[in-house]
Amino acid sequence: MQKSRWIGLSMTLVGAAALFVAPAQAQERVYRCEGKPVEYINNPEVAKTRGCKLMEGGNITIVQGTAPQASSAPRASTAPRSTPTASRSANDRIDATAQRQRDSDARAILEAELRKAEERLTLARKEYANGEPEKQGIESRNYQRYLDRVAELKATVGRAESDVEGIRRELGRLPGASSVSAPAAQ
Repeated sequence: MQKSRWIGLSMTLVGAAALFVAPAQAQERVYRCEGKPVEYINNPEVAKTRGCKLMEGGNITIVQGTAPQASSAPRASTAPRSTPTASRSANDRIDATAQRQRDSDARAILEAELRKAEERLTLARKEYANGEPEKQGIESRNYQRYLDRVAELKATVGRAESDVEGIRRELGRLPGASSVSAPAAQ
């Protein structure tokens, strides 16, 4: 029994040693040849004729790049634009009627979102019941569960209020912002 353990352990150690030695044997000497572009080669005869220097100090990984293809067709600019209007010229201006249509569409969408957000706020406030909602099920026996639900409801009311305020701010930024809805009843 003892002998078989020793053989198994020694085989494991030999296998582990082979894993560490194999990469060191696979690495050849690499030479750096100055010029444009800088070349790295592993042929000692070519390196000697070109006057290349031996690279020392560790393993080197070289990834071959791809050369860009030349084309005769003009290319589109690949530079990212900071804003859509930053690169527009005077000839690219949007028609005033088209802009008014976009503004009215944006207003209609925001007003619909405002109505939905105000409905959610009303429902959240009703369920929150000024911090004293009715207890449900096990909450009469487990007061902490009730407090957790009250805290969740309060957070829901806060989120709904901030949603309504945010939509109102967006509506206020649109041109002709005089028709922003009145605040929801508290």
